Amino acid sequence: MSTPVSSIKNLGPAFEAACTRAGIHSAEELRALGADAAYGKLLESGGKPHFIGYYVLVMALQGRPWNDCKGEEKKALRTRFDAIKAQSFDSDRSAFDAILNEIGVVERRPG
Repeated sequence: MSTPVSSIKNLGPAFEAACTRAGIHSAEELRALGADAAYGKLLESGGKPHFIGYYVLVMALQGRPWNDCKGEEKKALRTRFDAIKAQSFDSDRSAFDAILNEIGVVERRPG
C-alpha cells in the first residue's frame, strides 16, 4: 500500500499533483528517488524551477522544517539546484508550451 506524497510534512496537495504529473505516485517513490532526482523529474515534466521549492523538498525528505536551511548548507543546495536546473529544465520547451497554452492548443497547467 502506498502513502500519499502529501503525507510528508510541508508537502501539500499542489506538490503532490506536480509529483503525479512527473510520474511520482507515492511518498515511498519520492523518498526512494531522493530530492535531486525527484526535482529533476518535476522539471522534465514541465515544472518551473524555483529554488525555494527545491530546498523545501530537501528539508521535507530529511524531516526538517522547511525554513531550517541556512548559511553554507543553503549555498551548497543552491549549487545542487543550479546543476539540476541546467540538466533538467528546457527553457525553450517551456516557452513553446506557454505559447501553446496561450492559444489553447494544450491543456493549461496550474501555476
